[in-house]
Amino acid sequence: MTHRPLGARRRRLVLELPVDEPDGFGGRLRRYVAGPMLWGSLESLGSAAAPRGGRTDRPGLYRVGLRYRSGVTPAMRLADGPRRFAIRAADDPDGRRRDLVCEVEEVIEEASP
Repeated sequence: MTHRPLGARRRRLVLELPVDEPDGFGGRLRRYVAGPMLWGSLESLGSAAAPRGGRTDRPGLYRVGLRYRSGVTPAMRLADGPRRFAIRAADDPDGRRRDLVCEVEEVIEEASP
């Protein structure tokens, strides 16, 4: 993989960390809190193969390039302003701890009636 120039990472992203809380009925509720701000690049990969819940709009699949940081897991999300991206996979492509490439899926939240 060729090393991308630093100027390619021009999007300001926020790494959102999951917090699980009891819901009072024996289950758990997951919410996300803002973590560190990161600079990255966002590249579209197309759309997901099947719509969820019978919806016709499909979430987009993207590749996000970041400076390497350890501890990024699929339980976390990335935020780009009002847009949210669920991390599906995170990998160090060449093993040199310079870059982190995340495959993400855009989260489309339904509006409450």
